[in-house]
Amino acid sequence: MRLRLRRRLTRRLAGCAAALAAALVTTLTAPAVPAAHAATGSTATAAASTTAGAGYWHTSGRQILDEAGTPVRIAGINWFGFETSNYVPHGLWSRDYKSMIDQMKSLGYNTIRLPYSDDIFKGTAPSSINTSSGMNADLAGLNSLGVMDKLVNYAGSIGMKVILDRHRPDSAGQSALWYTSSVPESTWLANLKSIAARYVNNPAVIGVDLHNEPHDPACWGCGDLATDWRLAAQRGGEAVLSANPKLLIFVEGVQSFNGSSYWWGGNLQGAGQYPVQLSVPNRVVYSAHDYATSVAQQTWFSDPSFPSNMPGVWDKNWGYLFNQNIAPVWVGEFGTTLQSTVDQAWLKALVQYLRPTATAGADSFQWTFWSWNPNSGDTGGILNDDWTTVNTVKDNYLASVKAPGFGSPGGGTGNGDVQAPSVPGGLTVSGTTAGSVSLSWTASTDNTAVTGYDVYRNGTKVGSATSTSYTDSGLSAATAYSYTVRAKDAAGNVSAASAAVTATTSTGGGGTNAGCSAAVSLNDWGNGLTATVTVTNTGTAPTKSWQVAWTWPTSVQISGSWSANVTRSGQTVTATSLAYNGALAPAASTSFGVQATRTDASASATVTAVCTATS
Repeated sequence: MRLRLRRRLTRRLAGCAAALAAALVTTLTAPAVPAAHAATGSTATAAASTTAGAGYWHTSGRQILDEAGTPVRIAGINWFGFETSNYVPHGLWSRDYKSMIDQMKSLGYNTIRLPYSDDIFKGTAPSSINTSSGMNADLAGLNSLGVMDKLVNYAGSIGMKVILDRHRPDSAGQSALWYTSSVPESTWLANLKSIAARYVNNPAVIGVDLHNEPHDPACWGCGDLATDWRLAAQRGGEAVLSANPKLLIFVEGVQSFNGSSYWWGGNLQGAGQYPVQLSVPNRVVYSAHDYATSVAQQTWFSDPSFPSNMPGVWDKNWGYLFNQNIAPVWVGEFGTTLQSTVDQAWLKALVQYLRPTATAGADSFQWTFWSWNPNSGDTGGILNDDWTTVNTVKDNYLASVKAPGFGSPGGGTGNGDVQAPSVPGGLTVSGTTAGSVSLSWTASTDNTAVTGYDVYRNGTKVGSATSTSYTDSGLSAATAYSYTVRAKDAAGNVSAASAAVTATTSTGGGGTNAGCSAAVSLNDWGNGLTATVTVTNTGTAPTKSWQVAWTWPTSVQISGSWSANVTRSGQTVTATSLAYNGALAPAASTSFGVQATRTDASASATVTAVCTATS
């Protein structure tokens, strides 16, 4: 199943938008508080503790510290779905939750922001979880909170942290205030207390985001108990702390303050004058949301000085809290489709404003990107529409502000190694039978040593190998399976997934079947390109036909093709063999080509092609 969502609700600031993100953390020591935007004078060094990030966290000035007092940095990702009518994070119709979380960690995200609605406290049953072929097997029969337990526990077991985000009162939609006629404040407070108590002995959960994107008529510091979000946040924070006084309390902004409007949840101009005050000190983290033109057009994007004007915009609305050492600031949501040059300039400027980890260490803004999901209609995600491959262009924008992860609750290996092995290359299908698929690949490298490889079938881990080959058995005849491989080292670091290959088991009666690979060569001249694709039979039996599929953004438009039947549905491009070139002997190759034009010169045409063959 694939879902294409318009973000949960049209977002607006006097007709504007904002979105969701998650969190990631750094274990780098920080220098004394510098002047606003100034680079630190020394390179940050790794914290001495091998369990940096351990235990519950607290704040000190503009920094977040772990239980031992080591500064940490949230640099994570939003994974939405619990707040929708699916009542579970999206994408579990395609992949196992463990492989999804493993991939987040392998890409350098160390915190997950999980949005939810108050509906899940009613015992809601999740929908669209794929439990076939062993996928998500331990989620079968669980209600939404039971699934959340599994996700939280697994994330914690591999050293990731979780922030729980009360995103909506119910799955029907977002609300301006923290309560509605059907979900009163008393329910909100009771459920905040319940979710805090649920994870009271599980420091994988570091805090609660009290309500997503308060906006007009919500106010800050106005004193009206029905609309003053700052006062409500104090009541909500106390409810959480009454159940677990060790949690962080994440408080978003509003839309308007003293006649000045900004993104929903992004206006924290009043927090300096009217701070959130709780009975437990050092628990408040302010949270801002910030977006680009793919969500809504704003006046600052058309300013003649853009993007040089943006640091001033961010300083005014939320950055001053960090710059003046008032409190930590977490940009809980920011995202874009990256389809326009304005959005690209905005994201580049924002990432720089958040302070590169290499120079500022943990003395930086915290952040979680919106979103992991590809089905956020006005931003897209880090994953492509296949829920497996990565939008590397978008992910690479975040590289300088990613940060080291945390040790698992049992402690690390003691060597402080956080470098993942290289991605396994050359994954091929070396043979198939009616019930098995044999794979081989080239070895990965690592700064210490590669200890093995994990093999994934259709997104679910099915086995491990210490060599560069593996046979997956117990399969169904005449069935297509997709495989990827990840390398791992002794410290538990895991590489990104290899390029996928597809194999189809034979119809039975013995013998072998065909597999294939597709190598793509691009000739790109900016406003147009050609892609030459070479299809190779990687199996031990002749093929009768083949099919190659990949995704391109809709701004890359196909204008012609040769030597294949090329069709398109949305972003998915599919090429199938013709009568004369479908039959390939083992190791034989054939080529076809596609010509395309761009309506947006910045759109990426990078191709990760999946080949399927029949024999």
